[in-house]
Amino acid sequence: MTSAIKLSIVFLNFNKLAETHNTCSRLQELCAHRDDIEIIAVDNGSADGTAEYLQEQTSIISILLPENSGIAGYNAGFNKAQGEYLLILDDDSCPINLTGIDHALQTLEQRQDIGLIAAHIQSPDGTPQWSWHLPKSATLTRSPFFIGCGFLIRRDLFAKIGWYPEDFFLYQNEIEVSFQVRLQGYDIFYDPACIIVHRGIPSQRPGARRIFFPTRNTLWLLRRYYPQPQLSYLIFSRLAIGLIRALSFGELKSYLKAAREGLSKPIIKTTLPANIQLDCIPFWKQNSLIHQLFRRT
Repeated sequence: MTSAIKLSIVFLNFNKLAETHNTCSRLQELCAHRDDIEIIAVDNGSADGTAEYLQEQTSIISILLPENSGIAGYNAGFNKAQGEYLLILDDDSCPINLTGIDHALQTLEQRQDIGLIAAHIQSPDGTPQWSWHLPKSATLTRSPFFIGCGFLIRRDLFAKIGWYPEDFFLYQNEIEVSFQVRLQGYDIFYDPACIIVHRGIPSQRPGARRIFFPTRNTLWLLRRYYPQPQLSYLIFSRLAIGLIRALSFGELKSYLKAAREGLSKPIIKTTLPANIQLDCIPFWKQNSLIHQLFRRT
């Protein structure tokens, strides 16, 4: 790309005015003297004053959508971005500094085999927010996946993939992108020096959403990317795991709807090669009933 903008920071907002204000203020402070960075905020049809606040920010490009389209709302920001690289955030996450971001950008420029950098995610008090998506490493290393509230990706690569899957609405979009990055011939690396502070607490999210979207979207992913006989086992496992979680949340109706949609939608098959399946073994383990039952033993 010929634009003078090197990095586009894109984040999505929905009815979190206080968090959006915090993120905007911090980003404006960090980027005040950087003419190679643009900040793009997409509002997903907020009704709490977030859209009006964003319109007042002259140093931030605001895109106001008429309704909540879930993670597909990000795509409007990605399409608008002029940077060679994208830094994707949530409305409640922000880099601790630009030193780590610049370090990750330097890695992307020097390593053409790397398509995506997964950031280190931590709470405001410095406590790491680990999950199975990332390796626990103190050095730059290959990563199976990334966490959506903080990562960098080549814009051209993301565009070729088709951005976030618009039909997912919420959850598991990181898995879809991770598979596609590898299918395009790129690696994902985790950079512990690239630190993103995430103020959100996922466990506070409503039970219905945490049952419906992960169950439905995971079934879509399994059906698309995994061959038989693994597929039959993984579908059985995912349905069993989802049912256990649904009963614990009292969300059986949401689970049944998710299972029906997850199994009935027509899928275009794109089987993962064996080497990519091996790279992404943490996803297998998360959706293997045997591994989930005995993971603490």
